[in-house]
Amino acid sequence: MSYNTITIKGDPVRIERAAAAAITPGFLIELTSADKFQAHSTAGGSAATIFALEDENQGKEISDAYSTSNEVLAAIFRPGEEAYALLADGENAAIGSKLESNGNGYLRVVDTDASAGDIGVQSVVGIALEALDMSGSSGADPSSQRIRILVI
Repeated sequence: MSYNTITIKGDPVRIERAAAAAITPGFLIELTSADKFQAHSTAGGSAATIFALEDENQGKEISDAYSTSNEVLAAIFRPGEEAYALLADGENAAIGSKLESNGNGYLRVVDTDASAGDIGVQSVVGIALEALDMSGSSGADPSSQRIRILVI
């Protein structure tokens, strides 16, 4: 199912900051030391569950990216709330897959292969509530990369 908003379920806390770089609604984002938002930059790293929202105050949709220095409307999602995030190219998420930062605003499936090393529990930001196969994609249109997640 397709949605026209990033907040699917819940009432997350909304915050605003300027963008340090271009940000697409649905990106997992972080606050920089300059008090600006940027795409979450550490693949598999610990992350607060802050997602960029659509700029509804300007009549924008989820497909309209924020430019550098524009004010970004974002939300801090709490466990149990649902967001419409973005899955990275090359990923294949099944319903129930644990998701973490890909290091560029997109999410990736957590590698649960024991040979891959330890899994950082703090890295998991959500669980896929729908299946999405991006394993054959490269540079796809973000609208095809949207995935409904349960924030944990």
